[in-house]
Amino acid sequence: MATVPTTERMSADQSAVLAEFARTCKAAVRSVSLYPATHPAIQSSLVRVVAAAARLTTSGDVTLTVHPDLLVIDGKAPSRPDAAIVELASLFHDRLIGSLTIDQAADARDWHALLGLLGRTPDDLMGGGGIGKAWVASGRDHFEIREIDYAEVLRERAGGDKAEWSRIIAHCLQSDAATLDDRAIASMIEVFRDPARLREFIDTLQETPDAGGATIGARAAALIQLLRRALEVASKRGPQEAERILETVADAAPRLTPEMMLALAGERTVVDRMGDARVASFVANSVVNERGATERLAQAFQALVAESEHQERLLELAKAEASETPLGAEGGFEELWQSAASMLTSYTDEKYVSADYGRELSGARTQAIEVDRVSDDPPERVQEWLASVSDSAVRQLDLSLLQDLLRLENEPSKWEAVATTAVVEVERRVLLGEVSDAQRLVDAIVTEKGEGGREGLASPAESALNQLASGPLVRNIVTCLRKSEEGDADPLNRLCQAIGPRIARPLAESLAVEDNDRVILRLRELLLAFGAAGRQSVERLKNSMNPAVRRMAIDLLRVFGGREALPELASMLDDADPQVQRESIRAIVQIATHDAYAVLERALVAGSTSRDTVLQELIGLRDDKVIPLLCYVLTHTAPRGKLVAVHARIIEALGGLSAHKESTRTLRTVLHRGEWWAPYRTAALRQAAATALRRIGAPETLEVLEDAVAHGSRGVRHAARAQIGLSARRERARS
Repeated sequence: MATVPTTERMSADQSAVLAEFARTCKAAVRSVSLYPATHPAIQSSLVRVVAAAARLTTSGDVTLTVHPDLLVIDGKAPSRPDAAIVELASLFHDRLIGSLTIDQAADARDWHALLGLLGRTPDDLMGGGGIGKAWVASGRDHFEIREIDYAEVLRERAGGDKAEWSRIIAHCLQSDAATLDDRAIASMIEVFRDPARLREFIDTLQETPDAGGATIGARAAALIQLLRRALEVASKRGPQEAERILETVADAAPRLTPEMMLALAGERTVVDRMGDARVASFVANSVVNERGATERLAQAFQALVAESEHQERLLELAKAEASETPLGAEGGFEELWQSAASMLTSYTDEKYVSADYGRELSGARTQAIEVDRVSDDPPERVQEWLASVSDSAVRQLDLSLLQDLLRLENEPSKWEAVATTAVVEVERRVLLGEVSDAQRLVDAIVTEKGEGGREGLASPAESALNQLASGPLVRNIVTCLRKSEEGDADPLNRLCQAIGPRIARPLAESLAVEDNDRVILRLRELLLAFGAAGRQSVERLKNSMNPAVRRMAIDLLRVFGGREALPELASMLDDADPQVQRESIRAIVQIATHDAYAVLERALVAGSTSRDTVLQELIGLRDDKVIPLLCYVLTHTAPRGKLVAVHARIIEALGGLSAHKESTRTLRTVLHRGEWWAPYRTAALRQAAATALRRIGAPETLEVLEDAVAHGSRGVRHAARAQIGLSARRERARS
């Protein structure tokens, strides 16, 4: 039964969703571990697990805290125990997962990668450095795994030094002792300083199961790595520390197997300290353990002792030591020892190796030791050798291999498999900032879509590009833009153009939720480069439920400009959000074409709900850019009905703006315009026009008033004379 920690209880609904997710996830792990990736069972399992995860993450990303037999969310445990939750928690805990954060955006490919790791055995994962390291190597980024310290787990399971040694051995077999942490190195120095503990460590190293193909040579290499690393650190403490380690290793060497000793024979700093007694103990132990001599023992013995007279003397010492063991008390010990001694002194590999090759082989060992001792290679040559096996060099080899496969493979199904791998590599390299390398792979895919493409490859190439556009590539582009310096966006521009307009919509959606000003600017540049396709992608954003996204769509539509964007901007004049309305009005004003003015004129004349907002916003802008539009409305509409108030407000607004040829001409027209059947309305509008001309106060507007006094009708003269008189009185008052 599940052990329920002292936490709050989650709701019954959340408990049910978690239980359903646990059952679906367990079933999907089985499917992924049993069937190949293309099997229908896996596809259906992935669909179910993605759906179950979506229900679990409805309110946002979810972190599952893993107990040995329980999953907890936000400190809350399920309201009642469920076998599926217990089983999934146990599976996670066995693989040392302390917590798992599930991203809402995780798709089927992300789940397939995670489920594949969960289907591996705990020992297999631990041998590779743990599930956290394996997940990072997968290149996916929609799950965050916090791993339990597997060194501590090993201590709990096995206890003491052996657990720590197992971790260190596994690490050295998988990578390099140079990458061990300080705690592990300090632990190994203590081992190398203690003969008893070193003998125990050597036994542990030699008894480690062959997991992951850990050969005797690999284990010997691990021991040599650890010895050299310990000597490097100990020598900094003083020469006595390094000497003590070498003596301890020489003292423990008799416990080595012949295979291990043969590999260690090149370490002359250790071999030279062994002395006759220790070499004799090594031979005696090997003969007793194997109940005779082996070819490997003979090779190791001859590598340690070259002179025949010296060999005879050491064999006498070894026989004396072996006779003190239970084997020496057996009846056939003398015959067994004579056979072993004969083989050790007369062993030759001539029937397996030619004389010439044998001489070369023997000389190679001596030469290798001499090269290591002299170490006279120029530093630049050493750096070139190291550079040829660096991470960047290996990545370039991977890139070249994928390019060659895309170029040479002609079978559509096989080429499609290579292209799928190339898609993942493109996503990974963009995330790492290696955009130019990603571009080379994309170009190789795009080539097959063009006229020069090979027969049958256009369709899989199209699928690969669609996969790029719909996958995590755009998220990686945004991440790359955040990290890149100014002027580094050109490679990303070229990459997006190569993928084509299909990527415009994901770019627009990313732009809608971005809050970094520099990234927003660069994403806009990427979208603008797509022209009509970019505008169509932005148009979809105007239907978003988020007003901020709709405002972003208006801004982009304004940047795209042209009459093509006007219908979309006009449709947003009646938006429920006043800020969206204002942004759409400003965008139409900035387009500043006759078509744009006609859109706002229709909004003012039609009497829609947006009319007051349009007029208020136009007047509130107090920008000379709106003068042509306000004049357009005055000259293209008749002041009747509700439009009388609109005309009056526009005339008043023009009086508050600077002098403009268009406003002067329009106000003159309004001053002289009148209808005899509406004398009060005519007089009011004439008075407003004369007031506006006087408020502008420019020579040309005052000239219009003086001309009206001289040549206008009686009503026009009356309105103009009043404003000229007021202007004169104010001028005198100022004087």
